[in-house]
Amino acid sequence: MDISKEWYKSEFINHESMHSHIPVEEEFKDYIAIAEGDIEYVINNRNDESFKNTSGKGILSENELQNLKYHFVVAVTLITRYCVMNGLELEKAYTLSDFYILKADKCTSTSELVILHNTMCYDFCNKMHILKKSEILSKPVVLCMDYIYKNIHSRITIQQLAEYTNLSESYLSKIFRKEIGMPVSNYITLQKIDKAKNLLSYSDYSLSDIANYLAFSSQSHFIQVFQRHVGVTPHKYRDKHFRNNWADLSKN
Repeated sequence: MDISKEWYKSEFINHESMHSHIPVEEEFKDYIAIAEGDIEYVINNRNDESFKNTSGKGILSENELQNLKYHFVVAVTLITRYCVMNGLELEKAYTLSDFYILKADKCTSTSELVILHNTMCYDFCNKMHILKKSEILSKPVVLCMDYIYKNIHSRITIQQLAEYTNLSESYLSKIFRKEIGMPVSNYITLQKIDKAKNLLSYSDYSLSDIANYLAFSSQSHFIQVFQRHVGVTPHKYRDKHFRNNWADLSKN
């Protein structure tokens, strides 16, 4: 289909009405701050109206809510790429991106979408902040972190990771502990607990289902490990956190 005539007409109208876009440097500085884990910048510059006001960013839909949703997708897509280029595990970044886009698709008001945007920015920035606090990570360690994230539902051993990175178990254990500050086994457990917290907060899965999904040897073992690391039982954690409102997260 030839739409060149329609495009030239649209270009002429935009030129005559002086609808210009903001400089890319101004738009990208926020994404760069997030990718660098600059929490202070994100908190100080997180303005509800700045995201809601799409002037200078282009009109992607004549419907206000749909237009804002499209801009949300653009923002999370660029933030994801910036974070990956700055060291965030690929699978974690893309899974997080998909999660927020699906949440945005279900928003029914611009105010709800603004809250979600703020939460998304802070979430990505906080993950980058944690990453940047560590020393610059070596490729084998990053590969291990990515492998652990993708296989969190399975039993993961140092032997599997050593084979995956083509290193000896002893050497991999040494560099992982040096760079991350804890043994591989501890890191795997903490990642499983983090996943369990999300499942307890945002899903209806039973404790036995979560224990099986995360490859704990039994439900009782899962409860024991969870309580040791979190300080409360999974049941009490769910009672307190089940399906918290997004607005609570936006206040962080």
